[in-house]
Amino acid sequence: MNAVTQALRTARPDLAAALPALSAPERNVPEGTEVRGFALYVGLADDKIAEGDPRLGTIVTRIKQLVAELAPAADTYAAVALAPEGTGGRDVDVVRLALGDPAAHARQKQHEAEAEDRAASGVILDLSRKRVLLDNVPAALTFREFELLQYLVLREGRTISRDELITGLWADAPAEEVPSERTIDVHVRRLRVKLAQYQDIVRTVRGTGYRFDRHADVSILHTAGPSPDAF
Repeated sequence: MNAVTQALRTARPDLAAALPALSAPERNVPEGTEVRGFALYVGLADDKIAEGDPRLGTIVTRIKQLVAELAPAADTYAAVALAPEGTGGRDVDVVRLALGDPAAHARQKQHEAEAEDRAASGVILDLSRKRVLLDNVPAALTFREFELLQYLVLREGRTISRDELITGLWADAPAEEVPSERTIDVHVRRLRVKLAQYQDIVRTVRGTGYRFDRHADVSILHTAGPSPDAF
């Protein structure tokens, strides 16, 4: 039994249940270094303290008193971690980050780097994989709906008539599957529903057809080939 364990058993018999954990062998100290203290991160938001329980200030004071009983020569310092209201995540993780824990900062940088590899929001039209992502979530477009959106996007700024859409997208379809101009409107309406909050990227040109204009929310992952209208 080490000195700290013996002191704890003497000073606070009510914590005897914790002794097995404290009796575990200490970690090896890297060569060329020495132990000068430790940090104990406590995650506990004010709103999680039940009515009648000790407040944070009281808890901190009692922990400092316990350390003074166990190791009278120790210097102690307590810092309260503050975070903007509504900050998500576990309390202890917020505390570690706010108080400068190197490991917490390393994880934060890793998460930020991973986030940079993904579009945070908007529409991604992936031409090579034939898919559309809305805020990083795949949109459940049918083959025809994807082809319709792709046809408009690749002809940015040009109004496409319903007749051109029929000719361009159903050129090889059997006669019984070729839609009417009214059916094209139904296809566009269904496409817009699936585009949800981004449905306005497909514009209606009254009496003529539809058009896609350059839009800040839309990113296009091109294939190696040129635009179908390139000469």
